[in-house]
Amino acid sequence: MAGNTGTPGATVAGRMLALLGAFDAAHRALTLTELAQRSALPLTTAYRLVGELAEWGALTRRPSGEYVVGRRLWDLGLLAPVQSGLREVASPFMHDLYAATLATVHLAVRDGTRVLYVERLAGHASVPVVSQVGSRLPMHATGVGKVLLAYAPEEVRAAVFADLTRVTPYTITQPGRLRAQLRRVHREGYAETSEEMSLGAASLAVPVRTANGSVVAALGMVVPSLKGVRPRLVAGLQVAAQGIRRSFH
Repeated sequence: MAGNTGTPGATVAGRMLALLGAFDAAHRALTLTELAQRSALPLTTAYRLVGELAEWGALTRRPSGEYVVGRRLWDLGLLAPVQSGLREVASPFMHDLYAATLATVHLAVRDGTRVLYVERLAGHASVPVVSQVGSRLPMHATGVGKVLLAYAPEEVRAAVFADLTRVTPYTITQPGRLRAQLRRVHREGYAETSEEMSLGAASLAVPVRTANGSVVAALGMVVPSLKGVRPRLVAGLQVAAQGIRRSFH
């Protein structure tokens, strides 16, 4: 169970962390009772601590009575050196891409077996885009996710391949096809999707490397179709990724 530290002698900080740890990708909104159960805390204790967390901004209470992670935690997370540094370095190159294509451009990192979107510029085209800053999506169904999966440790790939959920009728859930795509990322330097995460949307993504060559993020864009534009968009993404790499110190 997530955040289970409701043992005798647990500190106040430990109990608060247990409450925050109750949230995960499958439990984004929780009632007070659910928070108490998932953190193994007495309901009265959970009530008091959840109130303090909500007052500080770590949690937000919806009109329905459920609690979700608050904006203040996200703002705090952006101060982490990797994410804040990436966003600052990548920002001008993302704006250049957006200006040249008017497409949705996003920057993402791996968070366990999910892809975490840390920056996003919304495009003008009417394309269904499900990514938001702070959202976590399946790695196997997104362009940026496939790039990050291609360079992930073997244990991460094994965990992802064990749960290839079908998001749309076009999501690739056959392990052999997905492995072939990951090999292409290494060979050709980019990944693509076509209506795998949302119908009516295609995506392209390339790896973002640090100065020493390590892949730390993926840079991608979402467009209505890749027909006739793939080479130009891939080239633009790769130029931007190279610019980000040169800007790392």
